[in-house]
Amino acid sequence: MANIKRMSGITKRNWWIDAVLFSSALAAALSGIYFLYFPSGGFQGGRNPYYNIQIIYSRHTWGDVHMWAGILMIAIAAIHIILHWSWVVNMIRRMWKDITGKNGKMNWRGRWNLILNIAVGLSFIFTAISGIYFLYAPSGRSAVDPAFLVSRTSWDLIHTWAGVVLVVSAVIHFAIHWRWIVNVTANVLHSILPQERRNQSKPVLQESA
Repeated sequence: MANIKRMSGITKRNWWIDAVLFSSALAAALSGIYFLYFPSGGFQGGRNPYYNIQIIYSRHTWGDVHMWAGILMIAIAAIHIILHWSWVVNMIRRMWKDITGKNGKMNWRGRWNLILNIAVGLSFIFTAISGIYFLYAPSGRSAVDPAFLVSRTSWDLIHTWAGVVLVVSAVIHFAIHWRWIVNVTANVLHSILPQERRNQSKPVLQESA
């Protein structure tokens, strides 16, 4: 974080996209954890002691947060994948060469990073698809289960556990790249400061190196 470097427009663009993606993912994850620990089943005074409990927001508001954060996350993730499609193709080729033993093999860090990215990608796909199912499937106790491919209960299990895997793998991914995230974030924030404040902040940043 001590070395403040000039950043390209592409790097800044990617940072802003990642920042929005992180914010929407965080909102979706927190609201998902709320629903995971405070289910809606039961009745007041019945088996569910947390029936109709309110933490910061009402259950309905948490539902809106989860839905719109999920929609935003899917949209931004799609943009993220499109912009990094060449990287995705390159990693798939490297993985195939590594599996078949052709050319040079990836080191253990490369393999671990690849496995982690696959876990993030697959869990996101399953979470997104199941979330879209619930977005359009009829809800309520009197609603008939449309049973698209699998039952509504199965979709619920897919959404829950794919979301859990996504959160865990994303946290590990975030922790591994923490230093890079801090450095890039510092550079981005420094680049958007007025020129006078940039000049004032440089000596302070250099002293902390």
